[in-house]
Amino acid sequence: MRFLGIDHGSRRVGLAYGDEIGVATPLAAITTDDTAKQWAGLAAVVKERRITEIVVGHPLNMDGTSGPKALEVEAFARRLGAEFGLPVHLVDETLTSYEAESTIPPSKRRGLRKSGLVDSRAATIILQDYLDTRVEVDPPPEA
Repeated sequence: MRFLGIDHGSRRVGLAYGDEIGVATPLAAITTDDTAKQWAGLAAVVKERRITEIVVGHPLNMDGTSGPKALEVEAFARRLGAEFGLPVHLVDETLTSYEAESTIPPSKRRGLRKSGLVDSRAATIILQDYLDTRVEVDPPPEA
């Protein structure tokens, strides 16, 4: 199993990778607001990493409802499934960007935000949450 974690944004797309070992690691973010280039970048990562499942952060409201951004991500997830023919899982991403940003010293946040590092850290947290849940549900077979 090879997983791609995505923190979707209109300017930056944070990415993370994980496999059956169960550890998510950040990948370089896609840092363009050009939609065609974003999709080309995603296609390249899916092919290069031989991705088998995609996990997308679902930005629900604090009360668990779907707002405009969540609806946008749901449409993005449907397109991912159609474009790549892979299972796509939505994972609640509440406060992941805040958590990712809190690991960076305040004096460096502005510059790093533009680089996509915060977005890829958020994608890593999202993917790790999913992988942790999966391990609890599907423990590895005993040797």
